[in-house]
Amino acid sequence: MNAADRSGPSVRPDVVRPSVAFYGDDFTGATDTLATATAAGLRSLLFLRVPDDALLKAAGPLDVLGIAGASRSMDPEAMRAELAPVRDCFARIAPRVVHYKVCSTFDSAPEVGNIGVAAEVLQTLAPGRPLAIVGGQPNLDRYCLFGNLFAARTTGGEVFRLDRHPTMSRHPVTPMDEADLRRHLACQGIASIVSVEYPRYVAGAHTVARIIRERLAQAQSQAPSQAPSQAPSQTPAPAATPALLFDVAGADDLPVIGDLLWDLAGTADPAPLVVVGPSGATQALAAAWPFPSHAAALQAAPLRVGAPIAPAQGPVLAVLGSLSPVSRAQRDAATAFNKVSIDPQRLASSGPDGVRPALEAASAALRAGRHVLLSTAPDDAESIPRADPRLARATGLMLRQLLGQLPAVRRVGVAGGDTSSHAVQALDLWALAWAGQIAPGVPLCTARSSDPSLDGLELMLKGGQMGQVDLFDRLVG
Repeated sequence: MNAADRSGPSVRPDVVRPSVAFYGDDFTGATDTLATATAAGLRSLLFLRVPDDALLKAAGPLDVLGIAGASRSMDPEAMRAELAPVRDCFARIAPRVVHYKVCSTFDSAPEVGNIGVAAEVLQTLAPGRPLAIVGGQPNLDRYCLFGNLFAARTTGGEVFRLDRHPTMSRHPVTPMDEADLRRHLACQGIASIVSVEYPRYVAGAHTVARIIRERLAQAQSQAPSQAPSQAPSQTPAPAATPALLFDVAGADDLPVIGDLLWDLAGTADPAPLVVVGPSGATQALAAAWPFPSHAAALQAAPLRVGAPIAPAQGPVLAVLGSLSPVSRAQRDAATAFNKVSIDPQRLASSGPDGVRPALEAASAALRAGRHVLLSTAPDDAESIPRADPRLARATGLMLRQLLGQLPAVRRVGVAGGDTSSHAVQALDLWALAWAGQIAPGVPLCTARSSDPSLDGLELMLKGGQMGQVDLFDRLVG
């Protein structure tokens, strides 16, 4: 199936009607999807709250509209409250595809970041349509083979099955003890999943689409009349149609998967296709972008890592809240920064006032034009303590306080998924645009704000596993 053979709704210049709308379950992942779409030549913007009509108008015409959130760290009740207005916004703008962006390692649990709950909420936009799940992201060394997820320990490093991954199997909040995504997601309420295995892709999208139709029909004919009973925290998705799990063995699989996703989305049904997955889902959609108005531009600007970032104008402030050994190694390797340790227990219990001497030292260094790296992560590389949810919120307040006192700081980096989400939520920003790429999965973004002191602020938000060891020095440019 060829992109030129299909047509879709064109984007009017005066109306925000993107073809794809996504919600990122944390801010770091949301910026990666923003970078993926923008680098593919698509007009893209990431909102930091559910946009009203005024913000939609200010954004202008978009191909891809994103909303960053923090559902990955929420319990099911909080997730429903978080996602209901997102669903209503997506219903209003009527995209062809709705993408629930999850971490590329799918780390989640029935009681925290439950992916089945998110599917339940968003599938109300498309009752009776299959849920699509894209299982990998090759540019981050994340692969799904026969339904099982594999991930490298570091960028370009050794690849492990996820339940044997040295970091993800010991995640402080959602340890991954199951690599089979069908079993992992069944525990979160997505009980019926049809696997689409990667060796099928060589036959082409048309043949695989026929196989999918046959398997969906077979699965529906064999489905019980009622979903199996679940624990109270494991609410099943209500859709009767089984979900589809697409293997991703390499980058060559993405155009075929994209063709299949657009075929499933169609053009006649007003309901969108709901897709769950990492930025690999957006990579697939961009690789098979079906709308003629952008076909030439996409061929001229294929998916790429992105342009190098320019040197920072002024001192750089970095904040490390990640418990990942990868992020701690990056902190230890940073040579361009004054490093200031923040007592995490004091910060969590008393807020910025509890670590006043450390913040004063950091402020003095920044005023003198020196780069500063604040770290709340423990020094013990062998110990990953249980995460304290208060710490991420207090870190956000600390960042807001420092930026309010230091107008010369125009570039900020935050390491850690939950830390990044809470840090950005503490600032008065309404959107992010892609500015360049520091490393695979680690973009630099430009903030949009109604506060002149924050408008144009450059932000790097990164997950714990992302980036090379010299990442913080790369942030300086």
